[in-house]
Amino acid sequence: MRILFMGTPDFAVPILETLSQKHQVLAVVTQPDRPKGRGHGVMFSPVKTCALSLGLPVLQPEQVREDSFIEAITALHADIYVVVAYGQFLPTRILQIPPLGCINIHASLLPRYRGAAPMQHAILNGDTVTGVTIMYMAKGMDTGDMVLKMPISIEQSDRFADVHDKMAALSCECIIEALAQIKAGVAVREPQNPEAVTYAPILRKEDGRINWNHSTAHIINQMRALDPWPGTYTYHEGQVIKLWDYLPWENKPDGTTLELIGREPGEVLEAGSHLLVKTGDGALAITELQGQGGKRMCTEDYLRGRPIAVGAILGGEEK
Repeated sequence: MRILFMGTPDFAVPILETLSQKHQVLAVVTQPDRPKGRGHGVMFSPVKTCALSLGLPVLQPEQVREDSFIEAITALHADIYVVVAYGQFLPTRILQIPPLGCINIHASLLPRYRGAAPMQHAILNGDTVTGVTIMYMAKGMDTGDMVLKMPISIEQSDRFADVHDKMAALSCECIIEALAQIKAGVAVREPQNPEAVTYAPILRKEDGRINWNHSTAHIINQMRALDPWPGTYTYHEGQVIKLWDYLPWENKPDGTTLELIGREPGEVLEAGSHLLVKTGDGALAITELQGQGGKRMCTEDYLRGRPIAVGAILGGEEK
């Protein structure tokens, strides 16, 4: 099939590579180059870097509604457009161009988790199953009829990067199967159940702030889902501390039960090889920290330079 591919982040790269091996990718549309870092050097999107390595033409409109862009993609005479986390809404005018329609690869089992951060929200909510949905694009955010869905498990130890990589690999399998069904004229169009819709809004830096009143399981899911961005954090004496790694904690190593009665959420119970902090229903051992302006390090090394006393209360506000 003759395909116009639209995508931007790392997640879309293996999908573009797979499509270029199985089909004819006529061109790649991705977000414009952006300045990066203090030197404001130009940064290509991961998809642009991949497309150039494959020798594919790249289009980077500031706005997809531009007449010049719409004329350019119309002239390609693609059979179908494949969209993966592109970053702009496509107007009806574009959706109507390809004869076989525009299809989107979405990283959830729709209609659950419509929106920009479905994988993170699945982990945040403690889901054990997620998946990939191939759908026809329509007006509205992730509202189109579904073509194909494939599930995948989320293991208890999985963090965002693990789920991201598994979902990207599964997406490659899904898109090849969906395109085969569409080409053969046997693809279904299953409407989404409006009563089952949930949303996965874009993440903000504030989403990483730990509320120690929450359960241990909730805080662990937060740390799993938001690693590496925006990361989870708390405050000690008005200074931000990022929390990177953890161990669930039920009993002390000698088998004695941890005494939690009368302890306040956020209270430091032990400070040594780990930082043991009271949660809403138990305790959590933090084993890797990062101070403001510092590097990630094991808790023991961190505490040598920046001691935190047993009995200190984490949380509060930034100074």
